[in-house]
Amino acid sequence: MMRVGIGYDIHRLKRDRRFILGGVVIPFAKGEDGHSDGDVLAHAVMDALLGACGIADIGELFPPSDPSYKNADSMELLRIVYLRIKQLGYSIVNIDCVIICEKPKVLHFRDEIRSSLSNVLCTSTENIFLKGKTKEGLGCTGKGKAIEAHAVCLVKKELS
Repeated sequence: MMRVGIGYDIHRLKRDRRFILGGVVIPFAKGEDGHSDGDVLAHAVMDALLGACGIADIGELFPPSDPSYKNADSMELLRIVYLRIKQLGYSIVNIDCVIICEKPKVLHFRDEIRSSLSNVLCTSTENIFLKGKTKEGLGCTGKGKAIEAHAVCLVKKELS
């Protein structure tokens, strides 16, 4: 059985925060504002995996109203999601991601981000891809005030 999931996240950018994508800290003047560490890519991937497996969304599993998730490491949350889908018998076929921001350019960090995600998700880097896009100056993201991430995943479950 094959299932598809989609995930999306957006965060404001602000000073005095680290800029993190897929667990990789990228040098930049601003970082994602969020209850956790704000890693929009990890959040989008989590929602894609959870949706594909019909479990929940990240707001249900890790509610921002819960103080224990304040400044949480999103890659550790992603690891929890991965272990949950694995327990249900799902494995990852592939994940395709799009990061939308004006700056910084993510192309230079693509391999490191793919490696970081593949380590947490126990899959080959060949099964994860990442693209960077801009909003051509349009909207909050285009004005450099936010960052967005989209993720699509394909999972499979062996039927017994």
